[in-house]
Amino acid sequence: MIYVFLADGFEETEAIAPIDLLRRAGKKVVTVGVGDNMITSSHGVTMVTDTIQQEAPLTDELEMIVLPGGMPGTLNLEKSPYVQKAIDFCTANGKYIGAICAAPSILGHRGLLKGRKAVCYEGFETQLEGAETGSEPVAADGIFITSRGAGTAVEFGLALVEKAVSKAESDRIRASIMCF
Repeated sequence: MIYVFLADGFEETEAIAPIDLLRRAGKKVVTVGVGDNMITSSHGVTMVTDTIQQEAPLTDELEMIVLPGGMPGTLNLEKSPYVQKAIDFCTANGKYIGAICAAPSILGHRGLLKGRKAVCYEGFETQLEGAETGSEPVAADGIFITSRGAGTAVEFGLALVEKAVSKAESDRIRASIMCF
């Protein structure tokens, strides 16, 4: 099971593209509302989530969490004690954490990216404390998969599929959606 956390002010493309691609790969993806199950994106799109954070158990069935960016969505994710608890659970249990756009800053503020390759939205690099930042669309290092922004959301989703399933499945989906 994969949780995609959505908080008011999230970036739509950064959430929907990974959800779509992971579901195409056969993964059970659960959208988790931070605060409520009616979440409004940074561009005024309202989504109804599958569940809310208080009803999303942190168990061994959880394989990965995904943190979409956007503003103020990233700030709302970061101030959620439950999102912080989910990050703790994943780091303690070797579960993948995907973060895109501004959201890698949540991991950076906690020092989780020290000495790791990571990317983020331009201008947030200073918030990735101790990370080896680059300009590639996606960086994967250990349990952390980070990406730059809405324009890299499909590549990010395919990288998540590669980690959650396999490179072959990621390649199959890449071809099926004509992403060359």
